[in-house]
Parts: sequence; C-alpha cells; structure tokens
Amino acid sequence: MNFKNNCIFGHNLSRNILSMQNLESIGVKIRNLREGADMPLRKLAALLDVDQSTLSKIERDERKPNIKMIEEVSKIFNADKDELLISFYSDIVFYEIQDENSFSEILQVAEAKIQYQRTITNKKK
Repeated sequence: MNFKNNCIFGHNLSRNILSMQNLESIGVKIRNLREGADMPLRKLAALLDVDQSTLSKIERDERKPNIKMIEEVSKIFNADKDELLISFYSDIVFYEIQDENSFSEILQVAEAKIQYQRTITNKKK
C-alpha cells in the first residue's frame, strides 16, 4: 500500500483513513475506547450484554463482534460509528484475502462489482 500518494484503487483517500490508528483491528479499537474511558472490562461486557470472556476474546482478536455490538460501542463511547464499521469490515476482508498473492486485483474487482450492483439498484428505483 502506498501511503505517500494517498491513492488506492483509483481513489484519493484522506490522511485520516490511512492513519495507523485505522489499521488497528476492531478488537483493539474497542479495547482502546474502553481503556480510554477508564472502564473495566466487566462494565462494558454488562452494557453490551455479553460475557466478560467473550469481550476479552473480541479485544484480543480471537472473536469478532457483531454489527449490533459495534453500534452499541459507538453509542456508549460516543465514537464515530462509520470509523468502527470501516475497521470491522476491513478486518473481515483482511482475514479472508491476506494470504492471496493477487489481493489488489481481488479488491479492485470487488469494488467494481459493488459499483455495478449499485448502478443496477439505482436504475430500478
């Protein structure tokens, strides 16, 4: 990834998207939010209605949170929901294609498919 040009797959990206903080996993982001608020693990687990062990595994990237949990974390810490979702979905993509040699092409084709599908969907409306 070329951070100097701030251009990935033909898109100019803001420095915010390319920051090292955005390269953190969703689990690390949740832990950092919790620790930044000086909140014990047990309290956040209770607020999210999950076991402490489950939350601990999420923070250590041994488990993945679900979308509902991401939304709740966003509300609890008044954090940017979109930033958390970007981290969540980028983790999913990363873990699926990290070992593929043609990851760049895979992402380009996926992006083209998304754009094509949105075009078709918009025409139907």
